[in-house]
Amino acid sequence: MIRPKLLLRLIHINWVLVFHGLDEIVLKTHLFRPVRYLAVFSPHFWLRNSSDSRGARIRRALEDLGPIYVKFGQALSTRRDLLPDDIADELVKLQDRVPPFSNELARSIIEKELGMSISDAFAEFDAEPLASASVAQVHTAVLHSGESVVVKVLRPDIEGRIRSDIGLLYELARFAERFWADARRLRPMDVVAEFERTTLDELDLVREAANAAKLRRNFENSDVIYIPEIHWPLTRRKVLVMERIHGIPVGNIDQLREGGADFKLLAERGVEIFFTQVFRDNFFHADMHPGNIFVDLPAKYIAVDFGIVGTLSLSDQHYLAENFLAFFNRDYRKVAEMHVESGWVSESTRIEEFESAIRSVCEPIFEKPLKDISFGQLLLRLFQTARRFDMHVQPQLVLLQKTLLNIEGLGRQLYPDLDLWQTAKPFLEKWFHERIGPKAKIDKLIKQFPDFAEQFPEIPSLIYKALDNAAHAKQHAEMQNRELMLLRQQMDNNHRRTVWAMLVSAAVISAAVLFQ
Repeated sequence: MIRPKLLLRLIHINWVLVFHGLDEIVLKTHLFRPVRYLAVFSPHFWLRNSSDSRGARIRRALEDLGPIYVKFGQALSTRRDLLPDDIADELVKLQDRVPPFSNELARSIIEKELGMSISDAFAEFDAEPLASASVAQVHTAVLHSGESVVVKVLRPDIEGRIRSDIGLLYELARFAERFWADARRLRPMDVVAEFERTTLDELDLVREAANAAKLRRNFENSDVIYIPEIHWPLTRRKVLVMERIHGIPVGNIDQLREGGADFKLLAERGVEIFFTQVFRDNFFHADMHPGNIFVDLPAKYIAVDFGIVGTLSLSDQHYLAENFLAFFNRDYRKVAEMHVESGWVSESTRIEEFESAIRSVCEPIFEKPLKDISFGQLLLRLFQTARRFDMHVQPQLVLLQKTLLNIEGLGRQLYPDLDLWQTAKPFLEKWFHERIGPKAKIDKLIKQFPDFAEQFPEIPSLIYKALDNAAHAKQHAEMQNRELMLLRQQMDNNHRRTVWAMLVSAAVISAAVLFQ
């Protein structure tokens, strides 16, 4: 049974939807229809601005519901191909224009975290936020050394609101597992657990700073992307200070066009950055919506907001790379075999049948530019195939899939004529050659040589110890065999004695009966 606290949260969610004029959503939820009729007794219901567009009403509802819902809106905002323009235009505002909290509250959080006054920490501090998002807001400042920086401040009481909504997600996942036939395959509890981990990690700004530092090292001196530098002395769990960057938001297409941006190169570099992070570094920025990406003209990316990052296990990384390459080569049988081998579909799946299903999904989109691919139709076919072959959701890949959706949506906006296949295939082929080619084997041997050299003097003693253990093991086995033989002989003797005793007893009883 659902707990009272979560029931109240569900009622509040429906109340917010009604308040913002999204009554039709509530009316479709039979349990909460009374909320629609109770709302008319609230003064706020009659004071609401009913002239707002549906996009504005959806955006404001998501803002009022909290950070998890804002993140959902951010993810949707990157998929203009799936949304009407009026809704997409409003959801874009969730990327960096969420209503901010007060300057006084921001200053008090900063001073409490740093243990010093704002004037001691900064030569200048702008009270007006530069940007405000679901989890934190950003102020500009100048250090006493003269460096321009941005100060990211966590929203007050954000953790409690997030935990409350995650609790609701767990409750919904439990209901799904009990009453939904597809729940075993979709693993809702595991997906919510993965979402909880990444979301709560985002609330630790020291962790985010460490993520930024690692990405900065990975792309040091890169011509394709720049990662700003962290100012560690003033970074705490709720406050992050880093170098201020200047660029054009990647979603501002008109401004990029006026500045002479190279859209084709930007789109190709976006694909390169994604595959480099996933396969070369195995450490990728997993929140790459347009609010977190800027452009240094003509074609260099600048990334911010590193709260959510992802990594893959070596086996998942290998299987993904093999699947991508097989797909680019139209080797659908290899794709089918890899899915079975990795355990993503059942071992009992017929390879030929699965191969045919994959071909029917992939062939219609192959070698087409992004603008000619109906992403909605593609998703529908993928979901149908997954359901038909009982494909289980892989929670560890959810972040990667989310990032891939963001990148693909961004590519559609920047350069719809991008040929994703020809852009990505050379990178993967190069990665495979470097990873498993002859040179890779030699490099691995050279890398392991110091360890081998260190252990080389111990090899004679290790061989002697192994032989000694083998000899003792043989002696021990022979001794056990002798003991087993003796035990068997003793059991045989006992068995014969028992049989003779039974025969003698039977003879005595028979004689007594006959001569009675």
